[in-house]
Amino acid sequence: MADMQALAEAVISGNKDVAESLTQAAIDEGVGPADVINNGLIAGMMVVGEKFKNNEFYVPEVLIAARAMQSAMGLVKPLLAEGEMEARGRVAIGTVKGDLHDIGKNLVAMMLEGGGYEIVDLTVDVSPEQFVEAVSAQGCNVIALSALLTTTMPSMKDTVDALVEAGVRDQVKVVIGGAPVTQSYADEIGADGYAPDAASAVDSVAELLG
Repeated sequence: MADMQALAEAVISGNKDVAESLTQAAIDEGVGPADVINNGLIAGMMVVGEKFKNNEFYVPEVLIAARAMQSAMGLVKPLLAEGEMEARGRVAIGTVKGDLHDIGKNLVAMMLEGGGYEIVDLTVDVSPEQFVEAVSAQGCNVIALSALLTTTMPSMKDTVDALVEAGVRDQVKVVIGGAPVTQSYADEIGADGYAPDAASAVDSVAELLG
């Protein structure tokens, strides 16, 4: 019988080969792809998120676990029937205009994907207009903004303002994060949420989408 616990463990320990072979074995046994994703891959990434939050895991461990999860996910995703696996939300993520840092953003994107969210990665140096487009044209219901430089933080406010101007602010939740960013800054610019680290970002998004 396919062992979802073992698959989750393989993700937690970042063992890509084992995660892939257990996923393939589960598929061969006829386990439903949504089951493999929810009870194996996502379950494992949830534990990784907890360990990261409790300082038991650091960035390298999270990246290795996320890599194992993503390569196993690659085997299951094509098998999902249309509408079988409802994503918990569609998140557009990017580092704001003027800022080229992407390690934190990539970590958050991986954790959110591991949490069952569909990710639209706008990469770095993302203009307010690109974020607006992600909401109006791509149907994203969450926008995650990252900034590592104090000088690029105003771009977060510009993005929130641009969403208001475009008339789509009420269709989307805005979460911000990054080294210089604080909860009070989030309040000040009218963001819906703030996450001090990647694991909290997943909690924050889950809370906002309720």
